[in-house]
Amino acid sequence: MEKFTKVTGVAAPLPLVNIDTDMIIPKQFLKTIKRSGLGTALFHEMRSNEDGTPNEEFILNKAGYQDAKILVAGDNFGCGSSREHAPWALLDYGFKVIISTSFADIFFNNCFKNGILPIVVSQENLDKLMDDASRGSNATVTVDLENQSISGPDGGTIAFEVDPFRKHCLLNGLDDIGLTLEKTASIDSFEGKLAEERPWH
Repeated sequence: MEKFTKVTGVAAPLPLVNIDTDMIIPKQFLKTIKRSGLGTALFHEMRSNEDGTPNEEFILNKAGYQDAKILVAGDNFGCGSSREHAPWALLDYGFKVIISTSFADIFFNNCFKNGILPIVVSQENLDKLMDDASRGSNATVTVDLENQSISGPDGGTIAFEVDPFRKHCLLNGLDDIGLTLEKTASIDSFEGKLAEERPWH
């Protein structure tokens, strides 16, 4: 997993509450087990009209937001089914950070396991960030994981909390496999001793 330290980029505002995983990546795109290629289907039903043309009113189709790296969203983001394709699609599109007042638990956990930083802020701070994000290509925001801070285009800073273990994993690019590989020496030692003590296994 890619290490996460600091992200500076355009923040896209999506002031909708209860955005569920089917809205993030509709069920017809769940046939693949690959993590790449899903970005084109992100928010498919909102991004596209019925005839397949881009919905010009949707935020990611507007000028200045196509390369957004930070998503500022309404309450209870990622609710619904527990599909891991949702963070895959967000990451494949280019989002590194999702900011909201609350997240569904399974989606929240899946973000960390896939290299995305989900940040919980107060409603007051979300309103400030939503306002910052409404400035198009001028909506440049910096998220510093090491210092646990969000800096807006006007220089204001918001502090955020993050679990120390999850912070360690993101800073060092460790997913579940990476964490296991960190223990390779101990695993090899245990298996060696086991082979000596129980050679019949």
